[in-house]
Amino acid sequence: MSERTSYAAQPDLQSDCGSCFGLCCVALPFSRSSDFPVDKSAGTPCENLREDFRCGIHRRLRDTGYSGCTVFDCFGAGQKVSQVTFKGVSWREEPDSARVMYEVFPVVRQLQELLKYVAQALDLSSAARVHRDLRRAYERLDALTRGPAETLLAIDVDALRGEVNPLLLRASELARADIPGRGKNHRGANLMGSRLRGAKLRGASLRGALLIAADLSDADLRDADLIGADMRDTNLCGADLRGALFLTQPQLNAARGDARTKIPQALERPAHWAA
Repeated sequence: MSERTSYAAQPDLQSDCGSCFGLCCVALPFSRSSDFPVDKSAGTPCENLREDFRCGIHRRLRDTGYSGCTVFDCFGAGQKVSQVTFKGVSWREEPDSARVMYEVFPVVRQLQELLKYVAQALDLSSAARVHRDLRRAYERLDALTRGPAETLLAIDVDALRGEVNPLLLRASELARADIPGRGKNHRGANLMGSRLRGAKLRGASLRGALLIAADLSDADLRDADLIGADMRDTNLCGADLRGALFLTQPQLNAARGDARTKIPQALERPAHWAA
């Protein structure tokens, strides 16, 4: 891979619903709530899943009560399980494969998310000191995602996270080393509903922080580490998230923002954000 090529932008790390057997719409369960209008058990196709594995209400998900679907991202697990693990043969074509396919999907989804974080760390030129170890981790994780179903089901994902997380933390520290404010450590903090309007959080650590319904409007979150932060209903109106580390599309989709919100170039502005 060229030094100029972005790891995080690789197609294998982006959702490709056209190459997937609608696995997120079948394998995963959901409960009637503010995010879903009905109950659905794992392994049962959603009532909106069409014969071509596309969603029949994709453009109207939020309007019809399926906002939970709009904040989900498989990070490319769907097409990898469909086309690599099961070699393009769907659960409709081979019903006997369905149970294993549904069990493999969430495992690969977790691996792909971890792979995405490693890819983002590899894109940080300031973290070059750990790039060799990160490349090894990337290659190992990628190889695991391409293994057979029985191998995937035997993987201890938590153990893998334990091995990779120190590398991600070191990459974050190197990337934030010269940024004013990086000493602000809110790792794992419970900031649910907190009033942080205009907060100066540039380069801060918000790893795993609970930011549910927190007011971060007009906050400076440039270069902040947001890996694993719960940003459901977080108010990001006018906030500046340029350069935010390990920020993912699902986190943005779960939050609230507006036209003034500044986001990393690699991410998309959610359609439901205020104009």
